[in-house]
This record gives sequence, C-alpha cells and structure tokens, in this order.
Amino acid sequence: MPRFAKLPRRPFRLDYLLIALFVAGGVVLYGIDWLARHPEHDPRAPLTITQEEGWATGGKLAALREDGAACRDVLTRSDIEFESLEPAGEGQCRRADRLLPATDAAPGLAFTPRRADATCAVHAGLAWWLDHRVQPAARELLDSEVVRIVQLGTANCRRVNGSESGRWSEHATGNAIDIAAFELADGRRISVREDWTSQGPEGVFLKTVRDGACDVFGTTLSPDYNALHADHFHLDQAQRGYGGFCR
Repeated sequence: MPRFAKLPRRPFRLDYLLIALFVAGGVVLYGIDWLARHPEHDPRAPLTITQEEGWATGGKLAALREDGAACRDVLTRSDIEFESLEPAGEGQCRRADRLLPATDAAPGLAFTPRRADATCAVHAGLAWWLDHRVQPAARELLDSEVVRIVQLGTANCRRVNGSESGRWSEHATGNAIDIAAFELADGRRISVREDWTSQGPEGVFLKTVRDGACDVFGTTLSPDYNALHADHFHLDQAQRGYGGFCR
C-alpha cells in the first residue's frame, strides 16, 4: 500500500500571534472604555439614583438589601439627604436599620403621614422607582408629576397577614412600606382603592408603576394579589436575590 507522505510542518508565524494579541487587546481596551462611559452596565461601577438603567442595575439594587452601609453611600452619592435613626424594638421586631429622607430629598420622596422611617433599602428602592418608573409614567399618562406618597405605614411588629403563627412580616423590621395613593403637582390624588379598576389613565398609571416596582423591590403586592391589598401596594426589600415576587 502506498505510504502517505508527511505534510511539511508550517513554520510558526510570530506575526500572526502578535496580530491576534493586538486585536484581543484592542477589544479589551474598547470594552473597558465602553463600560467607563456606560456605568449602568458595569457591575463594579458605583450606583446612583439618577444613573440610567442598565444590565447591572437590578443586581446593584438587590445588593442594597443586605448592605446598609453601601445603601447609605448610594443615597449620599445621589445627593439625597436623610436622617439616620437609632435602632428600636426587640427580638424579631428589632429595627436596626432606620432612616428618614429629608422632606425635599428628591421629587416625590415625601410622605403623608410624614413619619415613614424604614430601612435604607426600602428608601433607596423608592427613590430609584420614583425617578425611573413613577415620574415618567406620571408625566406620560397624567401630564403631571408625583409630589407626595400617601403611605399606610412601614413598621408593624406582626406576622404575615396578622396571623398568630407563621413567618414574620417584613413590616416587623421596617423593611416594607404600604402605599395607598399618589398626590400630584396639579392637586389630583391617584388612589389604589378608587382608581385601580379605572379604564382611564389613572388605572393605567397604577398598573404601570406596580409593574415597574417588580424588579426594584423584593416583594410587590397589589389588589391583584388578594383582598387584603385592595387599597394599597405593599413594597418590601426581602432578601430574595436578584428580582422579586410580584403580584
């Protein structure tokens, strides 16, 4: 049988290797420069409330649920003034992380009743949600802006749904807020109880901002969840990793 002739070994081309390394280096440098110009996509870039939404935003917001110090840094970088409060409560209702934003901390980040002390993660989530989801929806659908949130409470030492047993509510540690309505700059009040079923812009607005809260908070509950939430949104920062439970 005829023998196959050995193919000559192709000589090593150093110039090809140098070209490949040059191209790869250029791609890496371009990527680094692109991330520097688009920090919203860079998981290592510090988060600010007004930063555009990007690939890394959800992960950055979720990380604040378990890092109070980093969360306060976000508010400080975002020029949102707040008052840190002393810990309160005991046992399962120990509220170690408590803060209250300044009245004019950010457009719409004001409350009635005024006292809405909650964890930093709740307030950072509210600030980001207002800036990126609520205010754009209010401008587009209602031709106005939100100036105040009507809230039903943040801290309540109880179990879920007020049961005598079972897991503790995020309200027990002030890691939640119940929102009943939004007050607008033009004097209107958009109420969850009154406007949720509206086919007009008020109802569309409420459903839009509910949907917009789903990837900002650990839990988002609305009238679609059950009768207990017929008059409010429940928003909390339960540590669920990335994303959250939304109904």
